[in-house]
Amino acid sequence: MTDKVTVTVTVSVDPASAFDVFTTETDLWWRRGVPYRVAGRRPGTLAFEPRPGGRLFEQYDGAQGPRTHVAGTITVWEPGARLAFEWRGSNFAPGEVTHVVVTFTATESGGTRVVLEHSGFAALRPDHPVRHGLEVAAFIRMIGTWWGELLTSLRVHATRD
Repeated sequence: MTDKVTVTVTVSVDPASAFDVFTTETDLWWRRGVPYRVAGRRPGTLAFEPRPGGRLFEQYDGAQGPRTHVAGTITVWEPGARLAFEWRGSNFAPGEVTHVVVTFTATESGGTRVVLEHSGFAALRPDHPVRHGLEVAAFIRMIGTWWGELLTSLRVHATRD
């Protein structure tokens, strides 16, 4: 059984633009709602800090006031080519991370193939709450579907004029 989810989408913009949309317009294409954001239905903002060591974070108003959830730390920042970050679910304990790598490759048609790989699930214990009680294969399918829905939103957003 694989420990990696791979999702691919093609967008109709060049790699530099695709990287820019992915990293600077994140809040515009990343779906909203309970499955996709810690804020759930509450208003919030999701953003990357554009540098190695920067964060992928969500800011929102919680019951006790303004909150920030750090979903990841950027490990590779290569505009137009590659982005990598450690991913932490809201129910991860300190030190628990998985890894996301996103590559941006020009296509012959002038667009970009965006490939997202999310790995590291084997390091999480079998009863980890992020698994929602699912067996490994079902959990991997669920994560693949989740990223597929997000990258579909990226594709739609990146093609708007």
